[in-house]
Amino acid sequence: MSGPLILRKNAFFTSENQAVAVLDRYPQHAFAEHIHEFCELVLVWRGNGLHVLNDRPYRITRGDLFYIRAEDKHSYASVNDLVLQNIIYCPDRLKLNIDWATYIPGFNDTHPIPRWRLSSSGMTNARQVITQLEHEALKDDPISNKMAELLFAQLVITIARCRHLIDNKDVNEQEMLLDKLITTLASSLASSFVLEAFCSQQQCSERVLRQQFRDQTGMTINQYLRQLRICHAQYLLQHTRQMVSDIAMQCGFEDSNYFSVVFSREVGMTPVQWRALRQNGKKNERYI
Repeated sequence: MSGPLILRKNAFFTSENQAVAVLDRYPQHAFAEHIHEFCELVLVWRGNGLHVLNDRPYRITRGDLFYIRAEDKHSYASVNDLVLQNIIYCPDRLKLNIDWATYIPGFNDTHPIPRWRLSSSGMTNARQVITQLEHEALKDDPISNKMAELLFAQLVITIARCRHLIDNKDVNEQEMLLDKLITTLASSLASSFVLEAFCSQQQCSERVLRQQFRDQTGMTINQYLRQLRICHAQYLLQHTRQMVSDIAMQCGFEDSNYFSVVFSREVGMTPVQWRALRQNGKKNERYI
């Protein structure tokens, strides 16, 4: 059994001196599990998909941000109009005297927090820097390489200022309404979510918010929340020994039978079957 695909430096960088490059994914298609000879930042601009990072599934959509280390294995599946950008970089080629580890989780840490979210204003600011960075990265000369690294430093600091953890309920009041909704949904895995109550609290139109959410993510609010819960269930099934009924409760399903029905419809097999498949896969990996 072969290991994951390896993406090589020489396929994505113009020379051995280039430290940073930008890869546009308009759109990002399904992509098999792979690792890199470089690191990357992943910023999601539109649509939705399933991002599996180090065996953990994440339902991703607009505003999601990932810090990917070279040794991390990840893949994309179930994509729907997914648009993202990868900012790829080689840590050993960075020359600026900057404490990169302060702004890039996992730069020299073995257990970083890989997933964050960007506010709408943060996405706007980041896009402006990325546009300049992409322009410089297309060139191959010493000045352009230095400019690209300066812009990369500006980008990671800008992102550090604007990012927040996806399960943080204390969302900044100045963030856009859609950011608040997505963050609230992420913190509602085990509890009920009532859109009417959310809209009343935010003093907004339920109809307009539903349409805005569908336009930006390609899913309804209920579909997105269900996918979040299924992703969390997959993680618990693979990494814990909890009973399926307990996992169902932790993922917002009071009835374990209904949980099994929904899980089977979304994944194509029952929770018990999926857990057995993942466990057998891990056993086989030990003998590769």
